[in-house]
Amino acid sequence: MSPIAIALVHHPVLDRQGAIITTAITNLDLHDMARSACTYGVSALYIVHPVTAQRELAMRVKTHWVTGSGARRIPTREPAMALVQVVADIADVFAALGGRANVDLYVTSARAVGRGVTTYAEGRQKMSASPRRSLVLFGTGWGLASELIDAADFFLAPLDWAGVGYNHLSVRAACAIVLDRLLGTSA
Repeated sequence: MSPIAIALVHHPVLDRQGAIITTAITNLDLHDMARSACTYGVSALYIVHPVTAQRELAMRVKTHWVTGSGARRIPTREPAMALVQVVADIADVFAALGGRANVDLYVTSARAVGRGVTTYAEGRQKMSASPRRSLVLFGTGWGLASELIDAADFFLAPLDWAGVGYNHLSVRAACAIVLDRLLGTSA
């Protein structure tokens, strides 16, 4: 299987009215998504944020756990937090992965977006068969802006269980479930 990376996108994302906004970085997202990424063998967790002060905050958190006092106190956090890469935009992610032409882009959403969906079984098969890198985008706020969804090669099916119809998971929880469905051994 080609290496898989994930990205947590803070811009462009939507607010509840559908306007494009920028959301703030949260410490919990960094920790929990990095731990999920490490558990499932993901090559990198990209934190995408256009605001310099927010990127600096994310880097301070990473440094604390990778080389700072946090690493000395709780060394088991270092491998996960070392996966965190902080970038200004999606173009930086593609550059780090060898260019857009070398990447299969998968997007997630809590709701249907009016285009064909890729099941997790299909996504797993496609990732296994493709010689290209795989990148899975997770959105903050009320989800990824349509420009990112439209640019994707594959739209992963919204998470649902037995048709309950309720899907308002934290991005941290959604990330863990998506990674388990794509990379876990029990699927």
